[in-house]
Order: sequence, then structure tokens, then C-alpha cells
Amino acid sequence: MLVVFVIIGSIGSALTLKAAIGVGAWDALAQTGNEITGIQVGTIGMFFNFSCIIVQILVLKKDFKKIQLLQIIVCLILGNIVNFVLYDLLGSIHIHEYWMNVAILISGYIICAFGVGAVMVLDIVTFALEGACMAVSKKTNKPFHVLRQSVDIVSIMIALVVGLVCNVPLAIREGTIIGMFLFGPLMGIFMKWQKPLFKKFDLIDYD
Repeated sequence: MLVVFVIIGSIGSALTLKAAIGVGAWDALAQTGNEITGIQVGTIGMFFNFSCIIVQILVLKKDFKKIQLLQIIVCLILGNIVNFVLYDLLGSIHIHEYWMNVAILISGYIICAFGVGAVMVLDIVTFALEGACMAVSKKTNKPFHVLRQSVDIVSIMIALVVGLVCNVPLAIREGTIIGMFLFGPLMGIFMKWQKPLFKKFDLIDYD
């Protein structure tokens, strides 16, 4: 089930990238890297996520739980599914109407929120970025949400500066703003529905 929901989340992420009207802060870094290097977005995303796993290991050391090595599998699935959907399935499709870009973006956020919410409800393994923020939070006693928000702010700044300096299409656009207002609330709605359903089918055993 973890693999299935990670795949669903990856498909949603690929759709937001395909919309090409701005993506979330973390994805914006990968998209900007793609514009500069030509390396596929999912591959760059895997590199960033692997870096987050290394941060966790270095920060937590003996406190790093071995089950969190499953993050490696999650990262591989995320990156490869994003590449497959974005380049192989949708690569030859060109969108000419702006309203279609918006529709694809919103659809992507809905699908991604469903998949990510389900992974969080299953509570088997964390996503690499969140895991890194949690590790630093544990060692520094700084609030997780502050660290996570700081990463988003830094990511947006880097994506904007690099995009402007290198004169490549900006990954921070109106779609980024839409995602800020849409993704979190959607995930919360899905998680409220998913938790009792998963408990009913014995997929989780906590209250």
C-alpha cells in the first residue's frame, strides 16, 4: 500500500510539473535544475532527496532508525515515476490553452495530496525532506514547522535567483501560490477520511 500511494503522489507531482505554471518550493528547485542542466526533473529530485537522507544519518547517527532506510525506495519510486509520467507518457502532449494548464495543475495537487496524505496516515516511513527537518528539529530543539517553512522559503529564493541569473523559465509562479492554498487543506481533508478507512481494513493500528 505504501508503494501504491507513493506512486499516486508521484503522478500528481508530475501533473503539476506538466502544467508549467509554477510548482511547490521543493519541486521548483528540481525544475530549475532541469532547465539549467537538462537532467530530468525526477532525477534531480532523487539527488536532493538522497541528500536529505544523508543529512538524517549524519545528524541522528545511532538514533537513525533502520526502517527509515525505506526512504531510499520511496525516493527511487518518486523520481522514476515523475520521469516516466512527465517525459514518456505526457512528453509529446502540448498544452495551448491556459485554462487547461490550471486544470492540470489543480488535478495534480488533488492527486498528490491524496497520495501524500495516505503515506502519512500509514506512518511507516517519512518523506526524505520532512525526515531531515525532523532530525534537525530533534537535535536543535527548534520547531519542526519553522524548519520546514524555512526550507520552503530558502528553496523559493534559490529557484528565483538561479532562474533569473541563468535566464531560464521561472518555476515559481501563480501555480506555486495556488499550491500553497490548496495542497495543505486538501491533504487534511483526505487524511481525515483515510484514517478511519485504513483502520477499518487493519492497515494502521493507532488511534
